[in-house]
Amino acid sequence: MIKKIIIIAAIFFVSGFLYWQNLNSPVDANGKEQAFLVGKGETVKQIAKNLRINNLISSEFYFKYNVWRKNLKIQAGEYLISPKLSAKEIIKILAQGEAISQEKSIRIIEGWSNKDIAAYLEKNNIISAKDFLALAKAPLAKWKFNFAKPDFLNGASKEAGLEGYLFPDTYRIFDDTGAEGIISKMLNNFDKKLTPEMMAEIKRQNKAIYEIVTMASIIEKEVSSTKDMKIVSGIFWDRIKSGMALNSCATLAYILGVNKPQYSLEDTKVDSPYNTYKYRGLPPGPIANPGLNALSAAIYPEATDYIYFLSDPETGKTIYSKTLDEHNRNKAKYLK
Repeated sequence: MIKKIIIIAAIFFVSGFLYWQNLNSPVDANGKEQAFLVGKGETVKQIAKNLRINNLISSEFYFKYNVWRKNLKIQAGEYLISPKLSAKEIIKILAQGEAISQEKSIRIIEGWSNKDIAAYLEKNNIISAKDFLALAKAPLAKWKFNFAKPDFLNGASKEAGLEGYLFPDTYRIFDDTGAEGIISKMLNNFDKKLTPEMMAEIKRQNKAIYEIVTMASIIEKEVSSTKDMKIVSGIFWDRIKSGMALNSCATLAYILGVNKPQYSLEDTKVDSPYNTYKYRGLPPGPIANPGLNALSAAIYPEATDYIYFLSDPETGKTIYSKTLDEHNRNKAKYLK
């Protein structure tokens, strides 16, 4: 009996110590202050996860538990938070709305379309989706901005908008920054990310920037890992070189507005210039805004003997094959 009491007491002591430690100890005593955005409508679970990803807290569980135990409400907004602070101090800042800066951070995710970006900006009370899209979707031939058109847009279709060129990243903006200011930041960032070395390689391959961006946008939507991006880039460029159709499911998702593990024969026949099952070569333009990994993959593809690939819906793993028979067997196995 005494042994059981000791064990129970030890468990309570350890649990209490861990709870106290996670709430009162900073993650990094030498860390630098950083911007942290709590989006409107974000749950405590999402906030805890974002704090941990940004190395501001060590435990999502203890953060969520303490917020729940004290029945606190975290306020949406922009905060400057240091990893030198304890989780307890961070919770106080977020619950009381302390130290909200006059600037905001916006996080644009790789693979978001212009519509996705517009919806995000409107949801977080930055600007209206309508105002953003009015500029982002306007044809390049009717340039509506008060700044010079970047050189990397020169080769794109005059009918194209800015899909593909709004570089995904975290941006700091002032409260009164409008659609033009946000787009300007994104285009300037794209210009910086596309290094002279990358530009030289694109030119060496006799390709245009818009071709690279279009390919990168497809790669971004097809696979997620850097290695898979390079391999898939090699497969797609080889298909174009040999006269095969790209047969990209990502382009069907773009046309139909829905993601499916496997598209039907009828889906592949939809009449759209973006249908890479129906029309050979690249589509008229990007289908999303690719990140740096996808852009690099489009410029520096990896050569393999693979011709086909698919994604396992259960694990997300990319399954490659060298022949159509092998690919059909993989489809039967993984896309039941």
